[in-house]
Amino acid sequence: MTGGWFREISHNLLRIMAGLLFMQHGAQKLFGWLDGRQVSDIASITGAAGILEFFGGALIALGLLTRPVAFILSGEMAVAYFWRHLPGGFWPILNRGELAALYCFIFLFFAAHGPGTWSLDALIRRKRGPATG
Repeated sequence: MTGGWFREISHNLLRIMAGLLFMQHGAQKLFGWLDGRQVSDIASITGAAGILEFFGGALIALGLLTRPVAFILSGEMAVAYFWRHLPGGFWPILNRGELAALYCFIFLFFAAHGPGTWSLDALIRRKRGPATG
């Protein structure tokens, strides 16, 4: 299947689902939802991660400020991998870092390729019209 329509649909669905799934990690940290442990100090590293994950995930799912938010989230996941998982060994499947590594590269993809057509970014771009200059 080489149709552009399939590429566009899968691009958008990947962004939406990655954002919604990532939000759940933040919801666990910030609110204790979904069997999580709520952080006691929102100003801690874990609290900051929860804020990035919940609100960043929401922005990714909506496709709003996608490129800069995805770049920041990709960095967050790279730091999480190297700081928390790599000390447990090289292989992600053994150090339990495969999810951090996967999110890192998914968000890097969106930082490079943008949100797709089903996004608030695209809607704003359409309303503004063609870029000038």
